[in-house]
Amino acid sequence: MNDSFHTITSNVSGIIFKDKGSKFYGYAFPMNYTNELKKYINTLKSEHPQAGHFCFAYILGKEKDTFRYSDDGEPGNSAGFPIYGQLLSYNLTNILVVVVRYFGGTKLGVSGLKNAYKTTAMLTLEEANTFLQFEKVKYRLTFSYDIMSVVMRTIKELDLKLENQQQTTHCVFEVSTRASNAEKTQDRLSQIFKLEIKNL
Repeated sequence: MNDSFHTITSNVSGIIFKDKGSKFYGYAFPMNYTNELKKYINTLKSEHPQAGHFCFAYILGKEKDTFRYSDDGEPGNSAGFPIYGQLLSYNLTNILVVVVRYFGGTKLGVSGLKNAYKTTAMLTLEEANTFLQFEKVKYRLTFSYDIMSVVMRTIKELDLKLENQQQTTHCVFEVSTRASNAEKTQDRLSQIFKLEIKNL
């Protein structure tokens, strides 16, 4: 099972490309959910109130099956699609790239626009720090205090990540593992403990 994908570690801000007086500013953001798009676009619009276009592309998910691109008023497929193509070329997901354009007075034509948006996206991604991310599966473990030491030892043995814990009248741990290890992990936990195990 392939449970890995490449994404970026942090934002990339304001990479500039110029052509015939027009200025293109490239930005990249880690993004996990489609509802984050509006926040990033609104932030850039407040930073660039005089800009004419905010073109973008994003890809989400390990399989890269959630994506969108926008020309934001530029001629069809002259802006968003070239940006999207660069995301594919760099084999990235869970990422948004926005290119902000200031018109310089001279029209670039469709081919010129395609080159400008593609180049700005490429320069932006060249500045990004990427890393290999793993798809995770989370479990909620509910158990009594008297087996705490056994639970902690098993978490260490299975190389689980303890994401959250609550301790009241009983213990509730939220743990995660790589998706490729999920079936083996759940089988092992079920064999060792009489726990309430819930997929998150």
